[in-house]
Amino acid sequence: MKKLLSVLLTLCMVLGLTACASAEVSTADIKVGMICIGDENEGYSANHINGLVKAAESLGISKDQITFKYNIPETEAAYEAAIDLAEQGCNIIFANSFGQETYVALAAEEYPEIEFCHATGTTAMNAGLTNFHNYFAAIYEARYVSGVVAGLKLNEMIESGKITADAAKMGYVGAFPFAEVISGFTSFYLGARSVCPTVTMEVRYTNSWGDMALEKETAEALIADGCVLISQHADTTGAPTACEAAGVPCVGYNISMIPAAPTQALTSSAVNWAAYYAFAIQNVLDGTTFPADWSAGYVEGAVYVTELNEAAVPAGTAEKVAEVEKAIKEGTLKVFDVSTFTAPAVEGGSYTVDADGHLTSAFATDTNGDWVADTNEVVIDGAFSESSVQSAPYFAIIIDGITAVTE
Repeated sequence: MKKLLSVLLTLCMVLGLTACASAEVSTADIKVGMICIGDENEGYSANHINGLVKAAESLGISKDQITFKYNIPETEAAYEAAIDLAEQGCNIIFANSFGQETYVALAAEEYPEIEFCHATGTTAMNAGLTNFHNYFAAIYEARYVSGVVAGLKLNEMIESGKITADAAKMGYVGAFPFAEVISGFTSFYLGARSVCPTVTMEVRYTNSWGDMALEKETAEALIADGCVLISQHADTTGAPTACEAAGVPCVGYNISMIPAAPTQALTSSAVNWAAYYAFAIQNVLDGTTFPADWSAGYVEGAVYVTELNEAAVPAGTAEKVAEVEKAIKEGTLKVFDVSTFTAPAVEGGSYTVDADGHLTSAFATDTNGDWVADTNEVVIDGAFSESSVQSAPYFAIIIDGITAVTE
């Protein structure tokens, strides 16, 4: 069967078609697989799992038609998991962690009749495989909004005399010094600074996507260094747990952190993964091809902030959030508006600045800093155009006001 399908795929290419769509699959017969870096007890994977279940339900697909592979590391184990799901008859297979990409792509080569979709990756557009896809969401939009929530909280702390304006220092628990993380903490910071102009931020990396003890320890170190509000691009409740114990406000990621920090969690930025999962599965059901790279934001309902904690957010926060979300949707607010931040000049870097430090030109690069798109200028109409060249974030500039500790 695999050989026959390979021949058919080759024939499609010889005939000059851009893709050879698979046959339609009935709702009753479709099988879906998912490879997760964690499980339902870890925020990032839980959000993916819940999104897939929600998407399946919306399409009339039962949960027993989905097979999950939990706690799969970014090693050859990801390839083995993908092969196993393919052999079990899955029509479409998702993988949710950056380092799984190479292994999932190898499986896609071996099973051209199955659709393989990988979150946060960068290679699908140039892989030459019609059944391999990357997907991500414009989470920087929701991070900006959550930053506004944080900035309003800082203002409340300043007005109440709890801190002075020059002590409005936030801490950020980052996973890795990757563009995805840098883009996220920069948009969060810009959101906070849009309402609290004296804010600064210190970032510390854990070099792990999900290590609860280390994330807790890192948050504690940031608090000890004078940070009065903590946020995160890390997958567990470690940082909110530390914040609850220390009485320090926090902003989470992926899921609501209110259960972990009932008096201190303000809100979280999150991706509505159901938006992509419903889109991809529907294409498989219809037997139609779909893009190698996908990203969407507030306009498409793909990103959001979780419920506001009324026990912790200042009065007027909900109204301000609605105002900012509306502006993002209408395009009147651009998260990376180059007039709102400055950055140090870096000789030979992927961006240039004017005499005042404002970006004049920038280029899209991958995590290693060496991926350049055919059309690579991303400063467009006065803003850095994130996730327009590829779905995976590529804003990797440490702007003024942020200090990133790499050791």
